[in-house]
Amino acid sequence: MKTPAVSFIAKSGTGKTTLIEKVIAELKQRGFRVGAIKHDAHRFDIDHPGKDSHRLTSAGADTMLVSSSSKIAMVKQHDSAPAIETLIERYFNDVDIVLTEGYKRSELPKIELQRAEHSTTLLCRSKEYDGTLIAIVSDIPAQHHVPSFELNDTKAITNFIVSTFALNEHIE
Repeated sequence: MKTPAVSFIAKSGTGKTTLIEKVIAELKQRGFRVGAIKHDAHRFDIDHPGKDSHRLTSAGADTMLVSSSSKIAMVKQHDSAPAIETLIERYFNDVDIVLTEGYKRSELPKIELQRAEHSTTLLCRSKEYDGTLIAIVSDIPAQHHVPSFELNDTKAITNFIVSTFALNEHIE
């Protein structure tokens, strides 16, 4: 069974990370296992000179993993960015849902954030993205062809995600 995923998209500075943080906390409170993927258009690096991991990567390791009693981090070299669907399939089979930030060009279902102070134009209004838009989170009152939520209504947004992806809450 494929792990369900939803991508939160918006213009930079709109509050995607803040909203995803709140939704993750709400999902965790309900007992769900949650994965998260942040798309970075810039070349980030978590493998720094002076660290043993960097030495191993610099020596030519194609994949280098750091493991402790509480975390695992992997540095994997690649020539081109893998598709988001490939990342989810390969690395997120132990969670109930994956929330991504970005990936506006993917085929993933999308929730778009909109703030009046940034722009009143939705990214998903273009023909290129509109088919994957499942909800809008906004501080601009408007009628949309998909469900819309207020920016701070984390509970309703989470309820929508749970319902849309037919997630079963874990009773422990």
